[in-house]
Amino acid sequence: MSATVRKNFVLSAEIAQHLEEIAKENNQSMTSLVEEMVEERYGSIKVQKRLKALENIKEFARTTGRGLLVGKSIQSIKADMDV
Repeated sequence: MSATVRKNFVLSAEIAQHLEEIAKENNQSMTSLVEEMVEERYGSIKVQKRLKALENIKEFARTTGRGLLVGKSIQSIKADMDV
């Protein structure tokens, strides 16, 4: 079971009305609507962060030459490991 946290937000009357109308239209509570919207936005942010990380890896690989494991075999990697 996940814990819930109560937060209070101050919204303009117009935004509060829009939130209420959207929630009614979708047969949702305003809380579940806000949760859904936040998760959707957060998902987009997460994807952007992952794409940026991938670009950083690609740039690192491009600038370091042919690759970090060129000339390595599974056996040589295992031999270099401290097991």
